[in-house]
Amino acid sequence: MTSVAAMTREWDATTYDSLPLPHAQWGRRTLDRLAPRGDERVLDLGCGTGRDSEALLGLLPHGRVVAVDGSLRMLERLRERLAGRLDRVEVVHADITGPLPVTGTVDAVTSVATFHWLPDHAALFRGVARVLRPGGRLVAECGGRGNIAGVSTAVDEVLGPQPAVWNFAGVQETERRLREAGFTDVEVALAPDPARLEPGSQLLSYLAVVVLGGQLERLPAEEHEAFVRAVAGRLPEPVVDYVRLTISATRGPGGTRT
Repeated sequence: MTSVAAMTREWDATTYDSLPLPHAQWGRRTLDRLAPRGDERVLDLGCGTGRDSEALLGLLPHGRVVAVDGSLRMLERLRERLAGRLDRVEVVHADITGPLPVTGTVDAVTSVATFHWLPDHAALFRGVARVLRPGGRLVAECGGRGNIAGVSTAVDEVLGPQPAVWNFAGVQETERRLREAGFTDVEVALAPDPARLEPGSQLLSYLAVVVLGGQLERLPAEEHEAFVRAVAGRLPEPVVDYVRLTISATRGPGGTRT
């Protein structure tokens, strides 16, 4: 897999929220590392259905959340989830592969399971630095080097070598890109975190909705079910072999670098 697709597709937000997502655990760990005071304005980049935005509101009794995502269906589900609290949420629909459409600056940026969908991490970190105040923190996690290698192999076995829909970066290049964007106190790590699912319908739904959407959008609808079953059938066990890249960094005092 050699190229990365832009993050512009829609998601099945209802099914996504019904699945046993390890993303919930990733979100809790990420927000634990953020540890806000409670009065900040925090950008949730790639907010999805609002699970982490909801948790952020609980950590920000006197603050605000800027919830940004490229999927209208995800944002519809977020608005349902946060109904009654939207006075403290700025909901922004945007293709986050481009400049971040955030008015003013934010005190912190958090992101869960999003960065690996974005093709240019150097541009991403520069964009984050532009909206983050000096001294503000970026705390994120995403798929990293080696993430879902078994699933990727199964996809290539079914379809032949495919252009990549993911950008799974390693530690060293991520540290370098963050520093080049003007970040300090950079901490980056990789950790295996496999997710075991129930064989059968749960595994098939998880693969179709969470993992394989980038491939499915390239196939005719009548081929979707057979493709997902073929990929699942090539996995040695009902496990998605996640490897997570965790990021913590502080926006430096100078201007962003180009």
